[in-house]
Amino acid sequence: MKSYDALDKQRETLRRDITESLDFLMGSVSTKGPKRPGLNLTFKINQVTRTRHIRKEQELQVKQMTARWRRLRRLLRELSDVNWELLHRGLD
Repeated sequence: MKSYDALDKQRETLRRDITESLDFLMGSVSTKGPKRPGLNLTFKINQVTRTRHIRKEQELQVKQMTARWRRLRRLLRELSDVNWELLHRGLD
């Protein structure tokens, strides 16, 4: 079991990593289909799927930004777990 100080240090590291990941796009990159060349960014807002066209020259940048989104979601889950553990320890 980690000490309170170790958890607090982990929380600060996660906060820094989250701040560095805020240049993101939600969603995933997909092809338009076998008969239609090109790429789309697909995401959901209020259970409605949205699709945006990606220009070929933007492909790498968009893929990097969606990778940041996946990383950000993982970091937020980890931060929530650490915050819960810190809260729990504070009540002991």
